[in-house]
Amino acid sequence: MSIVINTPNGNIGRRLALTLLDLGESITVISRDPAKASELAERGARVVQGSIEDEATLREAFAGATGLFWLTPSNLAPGFHAWARAAAERAATLAAEAGIERVVVLSSTGAHSGAGVGPVSALGPVEHEFESRLPHVVSLRAGFFMENYLRDLGTIAAMGKIFSPAAADHRVPMVATSDIAQRAAELLHEGWQGHLRLGVHGPRDLSPREGAQIVGQALGREVEYVQVTPEQALHAMLEAGIPEFAARLYVEMFVALNEGRMDPAEPRDDASTTSTELADFTRQVLRPAVAQAAAQ
Repeated sequence: MSIVINTPNGNIGRRLALTLLDLGESITVISRDPAKASELAERGARVVQGSIEDEATLREAFAGATGLFWLTPSNLAPGFHAWARAAAERAATLAAEAGIERVVVLSSTGAHSGAGVGPVSALGPVEHEFESRLPHVVSLRAGFFMENYLRDLGTIAAMGKIFSPAAADHRVPMVATSDIAQRAAELLHEGWQGHLRLGVHGPRDLSPREGAQIVGQALGREVEYVQVTPEQALHAMLEAGIPEFAARLYVEMFVALNEGRMDPAEPRDDASTTSTELADFTRQVLRPAVAQAAAQ
């Protein structure tokens, strides 16, 4: 009996896989390239080569499994929302046929808002596809990833600035992906009953301006937050080579954030509050990455 992870090569999936192995769980991971999952295989994970879009791959991975962690890949191409829902419907149907009873779905704050919140609009339907087919489903509605600061390495290193269309003083939950993986591991290891939608909110809500100040203090240098317009953000993303469809989705998400539609539906409580502080994340992850960017 095993737990299946559909995205073992990303920050959350890999940390989750390692944590479950440490807990003595048997795991199966799906990977297009088995070489990328070689460390997990060496630790005892079963690796199924293939795509989550392939029914035969899912059937092979789900055989004998008791649990599933499902993360919707960021396949931001035209038709993304329909693709994400279809992928979830396929996986949920095959998981039910295989006898899987428990699924942890990675979702996001704002998933309750429906249309108009960029890529997050795909996640409410993904939650529904699993909830409508399986008896025990937890949707982890996570806050803003601290890892998103890694996208700002260049401007932090060169200018000491972070540019974004997010309102400078609008506070949002901010969480490290390691905390999300830990919460998912606890649920899959310990179990639960029924359908739950749980927040994963990090230690505190922070505004972009406050986040930049904390990052700067942990780096030992001043870091300024600069709010840009949605139009400026769109132009910058297009200049950076991000496809227009994806860039417009991201801008839509930031507009929704500024309007409060990305605020969490789940209240902050002891269960949703996790431990990794932004200052600690900056010292452990962001500082060496900024130093490397500055040296290039």
